[in-house]
Amino acid sequence: MTSATRPRARGRALTGALATLGLSLGMVMTTGASPAGAATWPTPNGSQGVSSTIAVSGTKDYAMKRLYGTGDLGSGGQDEDQGPILELADGAVLKNVILGAPAADGIHCKGSCTLQNVWWEDVGEDAATFKGKSSGSVYTVSGGGAKEASDKVFQFNGAGTLNVSNFAVKNFGTFVRSCGNCSTQYKRTINLNTIEVNWKGGRIAGINTNYGDSATLRNITIIGDSSKKIVPCQKYIGNNTGKEPSSNGSGPDGTYCKYASSDVTYR
Repeated sequence: MTSATRPRARGRALTGALATLGLSLGMVMTTGASPAGAATWPTPNGSQGVSSTIAVSGTKDYAMKRLYGTGDLGSGGQDEDQGPILELADGAVLKNVILGAPAADGIHCKGSCTLQNVWWEDVGEDAATFKGKSSGSVYTVSGGGAKEASDKVFQFNGAGTLNVSNFAVKNFGTFVRSCGNCSTQYKRTINLNTIEVNWKGGRIAGINTNYGDSATLRNITIIGDSSKKIVPCQKYIGNNTGKEPSSNGSGPDGTYCKYASSDVTYR
């Protein structure tokens, strides 16, 4: 909801060859729990087309199956009104799944949720959208990775706290964005820890200072950005009118963008 619709060329249905694409920061493939040596994108354990949104409650473990959109979920575009492949009920836990192409609007969390070892081979509209209405909602992303996100990876529309750890991202616009123009706005808290950021990209975190948002960055590794073009934390003045929000500076300030130069490593 924070940027204009963008057309995307398709024909990028991905195969198991992506499993050979290495990422320098390791994540344990089966749990996504801790950094190890060198990680690779996982090889799917079969594939399943999804023509209508799958509702998930409780805990769902896909054992590394690849899901991809078909029918109404198969356009592969950037339209803002696409449905998700998976919709998680409040408190749901999703584990060990790969979203292939096309991925529609990825995953929606209606309330608190946990995404554990979830991988996006080619992000559609967004990888995941967090939509809980309670300030106590907690969204946890542990392990996994996402790439080819021409706009956003994680869209934070709801209230509460988003924690992302041990995650790899490559070729993206914004990694995590607090909604800049949702009709209902909230204070949002973002915590990023042990994130591998691969060029190219635009912004790691985007937050709205006027709603009291904050983004804390720890153990961020940026690879291939020798010119330091990726912005670790971009500040905006959000609104509830649907207009594009104006920027409000960037960089650490101790209040909204919480990190030090030592929290971001370039290589």
